[in-house]
Amino acid sequence: MIDKAMILAAGLGTRMLPLTRHIPKPLIEINGRSLIDYKLEAARRVGVKTAVVNVHYLADKIEEHLAFCDNPQIILSDEREKLLDSGGGIQKALPHFADEPFFVLNSDVFWHGDKIPALSQLSKYWDGDKMDILMALAHREKAIGFYGAGDFFNDGDNRLTRRGENKTAPFAFAGDYIVHPRIFQNAPKEPFSANLLYDQAIAKGRLFGVPLEGLWLHVGTPQSIGEAQRAIALHSA
Repeated sequence: MIDKAMILAAGLGTRMLPLTRHIPKPLIEINGRSLIDYKLEAARRVGVKTAVVNVHYLADKIEEHLAFCDNPQIILSDEREKLLDSGGGIQKALPHFADEPFFVLNSDVFWHGDKIPALSQLSKYWDGDKMDILMALAHREKAIGFYGAGDFFNDGDNRLTRRGENKTAPFAFAGDYIVHPRIFQNAPKEPFSANLLYDQAIAKGRLFGVPLEGLWLHVGTPQSIGEAQRAIALHSA
């Protein structure tokens, strides 16, 4: 059972301006609930006991928001002095995971109406013998707030390749994944994007992903807030 998670909450939230001038993106609310609280609830539903949350931009506000959360237990990974990017931020937090696989959760995406919790669906497919990373995927055409061309192809055995020069790909990376710390063995010491790790896993045939059921919402811009709220209302009707 995977019982630890990393929640990425250190970003600058520039695409969410002007809302993020005075509030960090993880504290943006959808239907009266902050984005990071949706992620904590998702972690709680699958028995996560410890969540490491990295902070940088308006870090004090996130720290204050999480001060009374004890389920899961919160450990702050402080990046106030230097933003480490997605890969570097996880690497800094690795000592908290004791060389065991863990969830990585992006705080600007969440699932709604998943009868089986999304992270349960993900952990069901985890196989550490053949995988370094297992991604949650959303069907591109069904995603809310996502307007990209898609990120990955699935070979039928859940092994992933990038869209590359193709105009579209059927699946969007849904922002959450399981990772084994061994993938960081040769990672840079400086700030770096987790995309580097994805490419390394692809090269070894060890990047996998599974399409999940439920409504996937990407909340990255002010416009997407209203889209998410309308989609939830329709989905819940």
